[in-house]
Amino acid sequence: MSITALGSHRATGRTITEQFHAHNPHVYRALERMAARRLAAGATRVSLKDLFEDLSRQLPHGVAGLNNNYTALYARRLIDEHPH
Repeated sequence: MSITALGSHRATGRTITEQFHAHNPHVYRALERMAARRLAAGATRVSLKDLFEDLSRQLPHGVAGLNNNYTALYARRLIDEHPH
């Protein structure tokens, strides 16, 4: 089974993460900034789980669906877009 098939939603043909990201693009941008800051500060490894937990505390409570179900999918996306 491909990664794309995981978490796909039959009604729209988009993954759950794609649907969430379409409504909340600021989440991914914030994770990118947070990871970049930690790397610039000298970190050699960054835990997306840790970033995600920090972000969930910073964002308003109105961001529905921001939960641990997205951490692995956002980690894969960050690695794909920023392999360095």
